[in-house]
Amino acid sequence: MTLMTALQKIDTLLKARRFDEVGPLTAQLIKAYPDSAEGWQRQGYLQEVTGDFKGMLGSYKRLQQLRPGDIQTQLKAVQALIQNGLIADAVDTLKLLETSADSAPELLQQIAQLYTGLSLFDRAYECYRAAVKLSPKDAQAIYNLASAATAVGKLEQSERLFDQVIEMNPADYDAYYNRSTLKKQTPSSNHIAQMEGLLKAGIPDQKGAIQLFYALAKEYEDLDKPASSFAHLTRGANLRASMMSYDVASDEVTMAKIADTFGKGFTKTCPKSTDEEGPIFIVGLPRTGTTLVDRILSSHSQVGSLGEINDFALNLMKHAGPADNKELLVERSSTLDFKALGVDYRKSTAERGNGAAYLIDKTPANFLYLGLIARALPSAKIIHLRRGAMDSCYAIYKTLFRMGYPYSYRQEDLARYYGAYSRLMAHWRSLLPNRFIDVDYENLVANQDAETRRLLAHCGLDFESACLDFHKNTSPSATASAAQVRRPIHAGSVGKWQQYSEQLAPLKDALIAQGIDLGESR
Repeated sequence: MTLMTALQKIDTLLKARRFDEVGPLTAQLIKAYPDSAEGWQRQGYLQEVTGDFKGMLGSYKRLQQLRPGDIQTQLKAVQALIQNGLIADAVDTLKLLETSADSAPELLQQIAQLYTGLSLFDRAYECYRAAVKLSPKDAQAIYNLASAATAVGKLEQSERLFDQVIEMNPADYDAYYNRSTLKKQTPSSNHIAQMEGLLKAGIPDQKGAIQLFYALAKEYEDLDKPASSFAHLTRGANLRASMMSYDVASDEVTMAKIADTFGKGFTKTCPKSTDEEGPIFIVGLPRTGTTLVDRILSSHSQVGSLGEINDFALNLMKHAGPADNKELLVERSSTLDFKALGVDYRKSTAERGNGAAYLIDKTPANFLYLGLIARALPSAKIIHLRRGAMDSCYAIYKTLFRMGYPYSYRQEDLARYYGAYSRLMAHWRSLLPNRFIDVDYENLVANQDAETRRLLAHCGLDFESACLDFHKNTSPSATASAAQVRRPIHAGSVGKWQQYSEQLAPLKDALIAQGIDLGESR
C-alpha cells in the first residue's frame, strides 16, 4: 500500500470514528514510512482522541523533529505536555512561542487560548491585548479580549469590548449573552429591545438563537419579569437539548458504578488524613457557591487558587490507561498505584507556578473522585458545597454553559442527575465521615463570619479578616460566577426558584419522586 493510499484509508476511518481499526494501520504506516510527518500527525491525533496521552506526547515530539519550526506542531506538543501533567514544560514552551509572536496576532490568540486552559488568565489577557493592538478591526480578537477581561475582573472594560464586538459584528450572539451576565440590568439600562428585535427579524442559526434566549432570560429576570424570563429560558433550553444526544442514564449508571466499586473494602485501606499543608478541593454541583468559597479561602495569605482545572482527572486517566467507556475507567481506577497518582497530581499543580502553601482545586465534578482523593492525597482538605435542591437545579438550568453539564437543559434530566449525585454524596458521607465537610450555601450567605471561620478551621488555617472581604480579591476567575464574586455576599438568590414554582413543577415532582428533601441542602 502506498503512503498516499494508507493516509486516505486512515482519514476515512478517523472521520467515521472507527478508532479500533485505525490503530493498527497507523502503526504499520509509521513502521513502513518512519519519516512520514503525515503518519505521525495522524497517530498523534488518534492517541489524543482515545486518551493515550503518553503516546500522544511521543508522537508530537517525533513530529517536531520532522517539522522543525512548525508552529502548529509546537502548539499540539504543548497540548500533549498539558495532558501529561507537564505544566512547567508547557508554560516554558508557550513563553518561548510568545517571543516569536510579536507580529502574529493569530498565534498570540492560540497561545492565549492555551494559557486560558491552564487558568493563567493574566497571561492570556496580555496575549489577547497584544493581538488586538495588532489587529484592531478583528472582531474575534476583541471578543477574546473581552472574555479575558471578564476573567481578570475588568468588567467595565469587558462590557465596552462586547459592545464594540456587537457593533462590528451584530451576528456574534455569544457576545450578547456574555454582556448580559456582567452586571444586573435595570429598566433604564438594558438590551432587551435590541435582542427582541433580532429574534423578531429571525436568527439564521440555532446556536445564535439559544444565546439570545438565555441573554433575554437573564435580563428579564434582572427586571423582575419572571414570566418573560422563563419563557425565553425554556425556548433556549429546549433548543439546546434538541441539538444534543445526551442520555442521563449514562451518568446515573456511572455514579452507581462508582459507589459499588469504592465501598467499605476500599476505604479501609485509605490512609488517615494528615494536618500537613496540601491541596484544597472544593466540590459539588455547579452554581452552588463553589466559586464563592474559592474566593473566600484564596483571600487568605497562605492560599492560592488554581481555579477549575482537570489535573486530577488527567492524572487518573494517565495512570488508568486508555479506556473505551466510563465503567471500565471506574474499574481500573480502583487498583491504581495511588501513591504515584498523588505524587503526580501534586507535581502537576505545583508546576502551575502558584507558590502558596495551600492550593485550591475548584473543579466541582471532583465529587466523583472523593474515594480516590482520600486514598491518594492524605493531606487533602475537601469541602463539599450544598444548596437547596430546587435553587440548585434552577441555577443550573438558567445557565448556558460553554462546555460540560449536558444534563442542565431538561428538567427531568436535571432531577435525575441531581438524584444520582445526591446518592453518591450520601455514599461518600457514610464511608469518609471525617474527610470532608458539607457547607450549605444558605448558611454561608446568612452567617458569613461563622461559616468562614469553620472553613478556615477545616483547612487548618488561622482566621484572617481579608477572607470576609473576598469581593476585594483581585485574582482572576473564569467561572459562570466571575462577575458575582466581585460583589459583597448577599442572599438574593436564596429561594429564587419560588418565583417560577409553576414552571418548575416537573422538576419538583421528579425530585420528590426520587426521595429528595426539597427543604434541605442535600
